[in-house]
Amino acid sequence: MDDSAPRAGRHHDQEERPKKKPTAQKRSRRGGGSDVGPGDTPFRHGPTRAEFWGSPLRGPWLTSVLGSVLLAGVSILFVTGLLSYAAYNPDLAAVNDRTPDKGWLGFLLFAWPTDPHWLYRLTQGVHVTLGITLVPVLLAKLWSVIPRLFAWPPAGSLARALERLSLLLLVGGVLFVFATGLLNVQLEYLFPGSFYTLHFYGSWVFMAAFAVHVAIRLPRAYRVLRGRRARTAAEEAHLAALVSPSPAAPTISRRGALGAVGMGSLVLLATTAGQSVGGPLRHTAVLAPRSRNPGSGPNGFQINKTAASVGVGAADIGPRWRLTVRGDGREIVLGRAQLLELPQHTAALPIACVEGWSTSDQLWSGVRLADLAALAGWEDRPPGVFVESAQLRGVFRSAALRDNQVRDSRSLLALRVNGADLSADHGFPARVIVPANPGVHNTKWVTRLSFGEKL
Repeated sequence: MDDSAPRAGRHHDQEERPKKKPTAQKRSRRGGGSDVGPGDTPFRHGPTRAEFWGSPLRGPWLTSVLGSVLLAGVSILFVTGLLSYAAYNPDLAAVNDRTPDKGWLGFLLFAWPTDPHWLYRLTQGVHVTLGITLVPVLLAKLWSVIPRLFAWPPAGSLARALERLSLLLLVGGVLFVFATGLLNVQLEYLFPGSFYTLHFYGSWVFMAAFAVHVAIRLPRAYRVLRGRRARTAAEEAHLAALVSPSPAAPTISRRGALGAVGMGSLVLLATTAGQSVGGPLRHTAVLAPRSRNPGSGPNGFQINKTAASVGVGAADIGPRWRLTVRGDGREIVLGRAQLLELPQHTAALPIACVEGWSTSDQLWSGVRLADLAALAGWEDRPPGVFVESAQLRGVFRSAALRDNQVRDSRSLLALRVNGADLSADHGFPARVIVPANPGVHNTKWVTRLSFGEKL
């Protein structure tokens, strides 16, 4: 099989290469004519000329295969992204909501569950790891259709203008969403605003364009992959536009190119997945910022922000630290020694963050949030709680938790971890730990718990 001989509508990578048009010199010998085709002008140069794109690999079959992979992958990314958004409980309180103008885009929100306790670790780990793994596929797909992006004229009719606008939203949207996501994973906050806001709205713009694109192109891609011919002349012309009219000599087959793309994705998977899986594989995540544990001992696991980085000093968490618990007409103030005298409970829970990294289950011990609610007057069916921190700067200085999170017996105001007192960077003197909760909502350096407060 000659992988370099394209034929639109045939099975696999046998795509018919259009016959070369006679050159201007040959046509002049036949009595005139020029090499200016329909829609061309004598002044066109560079990427707007079809002949500029000479790779023999481009064609309907390669584009359809890559598009099918992206269709499955992007669909999973969208679902896990929505789940990540819901995990923050943005409809619960303004302090949780980074997208206050979302309107009907918040239709999917629901009370985020606490079971299974590793739920957020799974959904966000899949979201980030899959997104990184798909980068080579995305780049290959854009490469395979790039001649279409430079097609001339850019807007010869209203229908063509609308098509180019949809392509602008599609390509611009996917590049924006992937770029912001990758920068967030690498902890490079180069955004002109909040990552959460930009990524949320950018994802909706991209998915709207993606849905329209899939609705139009999926039947065509299905016919190509099934080896069926184009149904109309317009469809045949569209498929032929992906094939170079003047292909260069092939240096690799289409299947070889797909293998190279797949190998690139496997390399990225192997060098990033460890930050989510943890254990020995964490050391293989050489492209992830959390590829190493920060130390050894009971507190030697990953940290999302240090005390120094958010302005928490020794005086804020020293012997004079106090916790204020407010509730149904009551307010009590407790020191750490008093908290240690209350009934202590343990829970094995991970920490999982939006950047995709997570820890294995750590053994936390402390006072149940439900017990603290009872001290504040909520003995039966405690409500949600507003948690405040000694943190002086940065985002997520406070968070609101739902009633189902407070009532879970594993939800603790943790004082110790793995048999030792919390370190300052892990939230000493006290921090919240809740099953299946995003890491930034497991507030550290807690100073106030307000149960049932309307926010």
